[in-house]
Amino acid sequence: MCRVVDVRQAVLAKNDALAGALREELAGRGTVVVNLLSSPGSGKTALLEQVLARTRARGVAAAALTADLATENDAVRLARSGVPVKQVLTGGLCHLEAAQLRAHLEGWLPEGTRVLYVENVGNLVCPASYDLGETLRITLMSVTEGEDKPLKYPTAFGLAHLVVLTKTDLVQAVGFDRATFARNVAAVNPGVEIAQTSARAGEGVASLVDRVLAVVEKGAVVHRPAMAAAGHAHSHEPEDGGGIRPPLGDPVVPRP
Repeated sequence: MCRVVDVRQAVLAKNDALAGALREELAGRGTVVVNLLSSPGSGKTALLEQVLARTRARGVAAAALTADLATENDAVRLARSGVPVKQVLTGGLCHLEAAQLRAHLEGWLPEGTRVLYVENVGNLVCPASYDLGETLRITLMSVTEGEDKPLKYPTAFGLAHLVVLTKTDLVQAVGFDRATFARNVAAVNPGVEIAQTSARAGEGVASLVDRVLAVVEKGAVVHRPAMAAAGHAHSHEPEDGGGIRPPLGDPVVPRP
């Protein structure tokens, strides 16, 4: 059993080293990576399609890489935004790794790209442990998944720089309790912001883009998760905590 743990730690350590090098390389090119994690069916692709279109409309050069086990359906949808999109088929692998990302970006990522959105494989287990060289990690969850999801997947939510609640147009229909959800998020990641969005209604999308572009264009400091500070992952985090700064618009933490 100890040997299995040692091997896993070695794999993650190698990935973290590659991720750190990739982060520095992309930073030198002026590119910020946003890593999007969620379960299948969270509405991540629908939301990302709108985020890409709004990022492009703001005059910021963006690109997207989407990973899945099979089909190019998501790439086709995201390409409607008008930004360069690449589909990665993992062949059964449940997550992306830094080496894979580097290989797929080589010779493809357009010069001048300011923000690269990476839509990770729909899975809240494996992707949570792998740093991709991102500056901003966003964990998404729909109101249809239940308020206790953060407690069931503490690593995915505990290492997020921003949590996004999706499909908020269905809050009343499914009886979702925002206050309970906020408490559960705070239990695994104190101080992280929670953005509320509805791709169908278009609500919260502009505010989400504002938060991403604050990091891309203004160098806003991202939240430092306590789990990362404890040495679980992401040693690249800045020393000071708090949410994405400077604050943009109205508070996004759900109220009772």
